[in-house]
Amino acid sequence: MRSPLSLASRWLKISHISAGLIAVLVGYTSSVAIVFQAASAAGATTEQLNSWMWALGIGMGLTCISLSLVYRTPILTAWSTPGAALLVTSLDSLTMNEAIGVFLFSSTLITLCGVTGWFERIMHTVPRSLAAAMLAGILLKFGMDLFGAMQSELLLVTLMFGTFILARKFLPRYSVPLSLLVGVLCASLQAPLHLDELDWTPAQPLLMWPVFSWSALIGVGVPLFIVTMTSQNIPGLAVLRANGYQTPASPLISWTGLTGLILAPMGGFSFNLAAITAAICMSPDADSDATQRYKASIWAGTFYLLTGIFGATVVGLFAAFPYELVAAIAGLALLSTLGNSLVDALQDSAGREAALVTFLTTASGMTLMGIGSAFWGLLLGSLCHVLMRIDRRGT
Repeated sequence: MRSPLSLASRWLKISHISAGLIAVLVGYTSSVAIVFQAASAAGATTEQLNSWMWALGIGMGLTCISLSLVYRTPILTAWSTPGAALLVTSLDSLTMNEAIGVFLFSSTLITLCGVTGWFERIMHTVPRSLAAAMLAGILLKFGMDLFGAMQSELLLVTLMFGTFILARKFLPRYSVPLSLLVGVLCASLQAPLHLDELDWTPAQPLLMWPVFSWSALIGVGVPLFIVTMTSQNIPGLAVLRANGYQTPASPLISWTGLTGLILAPMGGFSFNLAAITAAICMSPDADSDATQRYKASIWAGTFYLLTGIFGATVVGLFAAFPYELVAAIAGLALLSTLGNSLVDALQDSAGREAALVTFLTTASGMTLMGIGSAFWGLLLGSLCHVLMRIDRRGT
């Protein structure tokens, strides 16, 4: 029987906690404003907006913790950011009850995709080099933003970068958390964070009954489903595969869909696999042992639960941090993963052209028919991969 001290050392590892915290920090600060806009487009009251944030935080927290524990894999879930952006422009003509009907419909389609297994069969055909190239394309912007942030906050970002490099040499396990600590200290010295003004009132779930309208289901529900699957679940599963995790896809998609079905009446518009924030928890900085990185996702899930319970508090807290601090810590936390992805994508000379097409298309940020660049990068790269193989067989 393990002693309490031994259990604490296994579950209270600084690198796990910091990776989970940074993943949640990046996830919320990068897109929470879009969720607010989506709720506003549906005419949400303050109580309904708080319920949205409660449902999203609770849903992400429970799925992160449960799926990571069951599969012993760093499974990180998220709300659909492209889906939220779609809702901003689509919900202004709908009532909140019609919006809830749309959320239920989309989650039902996602659940069916997982249960039938077609999504997993498609993803099994994607070569690992292309998955790694797509991940590198997704992460490139974050690496570049790290240095772009120096233009407006030279002292803050330079101190964080310098701390990271020094810690990388002498304390590699703590390079990211130490950089975050230095960034927070520097930011608080430059301008007070006013944490005393935060509202600590817990958010309350509010049941909102659905209304089903065919025009809303087809015009908004189907696009929400397509955008979530192509722009979130495909990259999310590709991140898992690129990091060497062969977790079955169908149960993951099914459970995120079911979570949406349960929490949609409270405002949980969509749940899916995360890509960028998941890469933080799958990084060697989270743990040098790949079999132990799932604990970082469990910590992320714990922080997500707190964000759900104290939705207004957390939003205010994240808003207190300078954008440059978030950009810098995201870039630093993803640096190792970006490097490893580029190596995996380009090491096979036979598939290098296809990997480059995937990488460049994904990194371009192009959007066609409302679908993001990660999907198109994987599609064009796969076409190149198939054509190259046919050409080589022919010669």
